[in-house]
Amino acid sequence: MPPGGPARQRLLKTGGRAGVWPADSRYTLAILPGQGQAKLTQAAPGHVQEVRRLVFDPLTKAQSRQLREISQRILGAPDPDDQPPPAATPARAPQ
Repeated sequence: MPPGGPARQRLLKTGGRAGVWPADSRYTLAILPGQGQAKLTQAAPGHVQEVRRLVFDPLTKAQSRQLREISQRILGAPDPDDQPPPAATPARAPQ
């Protein structure tokens, strides 16, 4: 969720909050107000059904397996922003 993006602006306007997910800075932690949570719960079944129809139904079993494996590899990749800076190489003494 981009900092100035419309989804974040709507969230903040309705009393929600957004921040960085503590365990992984690639993710946004969104805290919904009560009415937002109710709306999300109401929309979820239709959203899941539509994702299945558009993404998974057209795939063969082999393609679904490949998508799962690729997704797992992407999710398991280290976040470059979380890496410590490279260690400084000590200067060599003149010989």
